[in-house]
Amino acid sequence: MNDDAYDKGTVAITERDFPLGRDSFDPASEPTAWLWQRVLEVLGAERKQISARPVSAPVDLGRLRSAVGSYDFDEPAKPGVVIDELVALLRESTVHTTHPRYFGLFNPTPTLLGVVGETLAAAFNPQLAAWSHAPAAVEIEMHLLRFLGGRMGYPADEVAGSFTSGGAEANLTAVLLALTRMWPEYGTAGLRALPGRPVLYASAESHLAWLKIAHATGIGRDAVRLVPVDAGLRMDLEHLRAQLDADRDAGDEPFMVVGTAGTTGAGVIDPLPELAELCREFGIRFHVDAAYGGAAVVSDRLRGALTGIEQAHSITVDAHKWLSVPMGAGALLCTDGEGLAETFRVSTSYMPADIPDTVDPYTTSQQWSRRFMGLKLFLSLAVAGRSGYAEQLERDAELADFLRRRLVDSGWRIANDTPLPVVCFADPEADALSTSESWAHHTALAQSVVQSGRAWISPVRLNGHAALRACVISHRTTPEDIDELVNAVNEAQRAARPPAAR
Repeated sequence: MNDDAYDKGTVAITERDFPLGRDSFDPASEPTAWLWQRVLEVLGAERKQISARPVSAPVDLGRLRSAVGSYDFDEPAKPGVVIDELVALLRESTVHTTHPRYFGLFNPTPTLLGVVGETLAAAFNPQLAAWSHAPAAVEIEMHLLRFLGGRMGYPADEVAGSFTSGGAEANLTAVLLALTRMWPEYGTAGLRALPGRPVLYASAESHLAWLKIAHATGIGRDAVRLVPVDAGLRMDLEHLRAQLDADRDAGDEPFMVVGTAGTTGAGVIDPLPELAELCREFGIRFHVDAAYGGAAVVSDRLRGALTGIEQAHSITVDAHKWLSVPMGAGALLCTDGEGLAETFRVSTSYMPADIPDTVDPYTTSQQWSRRFMGLKLFLSLAVAGRSGYAEQLERDAELADFLRRRLVDSGWRIANDTPLPVVCFADPEADALSTSESWAHHTALAQSVVQSGRAWISPVRLNGHAALRACVISHRTTPEDIDELVNAVNEAQRAARPPAAR
């Protein structure tokens, strides 16, 4: 890059003018502008060049550690040199989730306004523990929660909740809230005060953060019942009912059922209305993990797929998934502000006094000090509008339908059924193989595509059966990128055949 990247009038500011050491904490305006110009050049180059690069590349671990380890931090280094070396490392040793042919997990290309929001949040650095320290930030986040909750079907003026580091923390919050509401003595006396072992239920296709959560809350991993799924990969209601009855007969205490709205593997939505009715029948809590699929409520066309979610006691949604903001930005939504307060309330002299008609976030969240996570979503929504977001989500769904058609035309079998843009597909030629052989075959196909750098997909097990998984998650993806993915998997499939069969 040009060392004279910023020109202040007739005087060129260069890297030589940038202060090092302690003076680098808050330089004068001209060196600061030079540095930001350098960063803008990097971002501009990434945006222009990303689609021409491999989505990922093999990593030389020894070389990577040597490069990172060369920084012993004993002496200050020139910022331009550090930025250039860091960018090179990130380009060479990253799965580029911002690439238009990244069809992997729920890691999106972030919106530009989301990146700007992260920058402003870092620069102003508001402390969101107490309302009095960050009135604007707290009110912005609560406004967003009311908007999301209203789109889910909650009465907007009753929505409570908090932004979280991600879906795992939001789901943990839901479990803590459920335990507190089911057994008020849990908060003070703990699990020993309960009449039996608390048990929660989730689909066998659900995200296994539930095991970590059970471990952390003390109910134990054995208290998580992973309920079998039906042929459509949705939680099987009859199996669930039978398990609930069996656990109660054994003296256990069912307290919560989790419906997943967009499973990680297949993007499947559990039967939410039926799960809500079953939970009412058994007098237990109903939570929906909509970390991925919850974004669909922004679109009038797609939100019907989540019918029943409004009956949940609590809902998890991740803005850093299909709402395309930088990580991390999860959220827990509910209409039980008093329950959240009971779950997390604490009083201490070193926190500011309560202000009437406000809520201090630290009293309704597992977190205490925390970042202004909602700003990136606020800016993205404000500038794109709900209509802009809906257009993008619907476009993703249309691209996924296009991918399904292209795969079927090429002889692949679609292995999942969902309105969300997650496409799982299997090689019919592997049907005669054993379960382990089929897994090895599909894994090899995925590795072939990934190692080529042309696209990024993954193998997946769906109810025990091997398949390949592709998720349309980048707003940069085009029909041409879909074609390139199909060509890549077709070539990998042909290369895997015995020479005589090609």
